Amino acid sequence: MVRETWHPNAYLSEINNIKLGLRARTRILNVLEEHSLNAGTIASRAGMHYGNVLHHLKLLEAEGIVEKKDGRPHTWILTGVGQKRLLNTR
Repeated sequence: MVRETWHPNAYLSEINNIKLGLRARTRILNVLEEHSLNAGTIASRAGMHYGNVLHHLKLLEAEGIVEKKDGRPHTWILTGVGQKRLLNTR
């Protein structure tokens, strides 16, 4: 059995972290680590529905992990708040 690994910032303190939510937020955060993008592009690159992406972006925004820049469409960026990935240097 393969154990899934979640992005460290996918865990939120204000909600019950279930597997589907952790998986969705991990996919979103992995995309945002590469580029700051709008929700539609994030959904496309993460292979998710736009509404799900927007829901999880708002949860992440409430925890201060992401923020949106002004303008239309909003560009979502990582704030740098939260846990950092531990990299294996072997």
